[in-house]
Amino acid sequence: MKELQGKVCLVTGGARGIGRATAMALADAGADVIFDYAHSEEQAREVEALIRGKGVRCKAYQASVASGDEVDAMVARAVSEFGPISILVNNAGITRDRSFLKMTREMWDEVMGVNLDGLFNVTHAVLPGMLETGWGRVVNVSSIVGQTGNFGQANYAATKGAAIAFTMSLAREVAKKGITANAVAPGFIETDMLKDVPETALEQVKAMTPMGRLGKAEEIADAIVFLASPRASYITGQVLAVNGGMYM
Repeated sequence: MKELQGKVCLVTGGARGIGRATAMALADAGADVIFDYAHSEEQAREVEALIRGKGVRCKAYQASVASGDEVDAMVARAVSEFGPISILVNNAGITRDRSFLKMTREMWDEVMGVNLDGLFNVTHAVLPGMLETGWGRVVNVSSIVGQTGNFGQANYAATKGAAIAFTMSLAREVAKKGITANAVAPGFIETDMLKDVPETALEQVKAMTPMGRLGKAEEIADAIVFLASPRASYITGQVLAVNGGMYM
């Protein structure tokens, strides 16, 4: 029997990048998978079909994690169709990069809305069900940028650093309830988020990374699945860095 068989997982931002890889990896471990998407319906339906092809249930819902009302409606529908959600992966995130003095209030608020308010909205909607069943896994996708900061990413770094603090606080609150909360902090990963980064900058990143390369979305997904699995039952409040040694 696969180790996550019978579990229902929610992955935010599951249509692309790390979210897509995570949704696929959770399905490979036997879990039923729910995920949301904001805009890319074609990609979402493709992932949905691929996951169903693995012999598990899957459904994609269009919702913005920045909207508490949309999240509450999505979770209510998902629970009615799939049953209690026992694994939550808070992955959805955006960037709006600019040096701080040139950063607009709109750029700041947009990143806060998705990356930080979204963390609150989704966890707040899902956690009561975990408490009721007495078992749950919350895995929050942070970033190396939340640990080190990065030029031009004050908004993104603030949200990802906050995600780590949120994870530790939540872990303390729910540890005796059969629920763990952990974070994964990816380094620089080959996803759409890096598509606008100049090649010269990526070469500098590789040069600063002891492994000498960018990471793959599947490598982050494997770490997330481990933290969601019974093998990680005594791990909570931790940040698992998957960054090729760039930050130790």
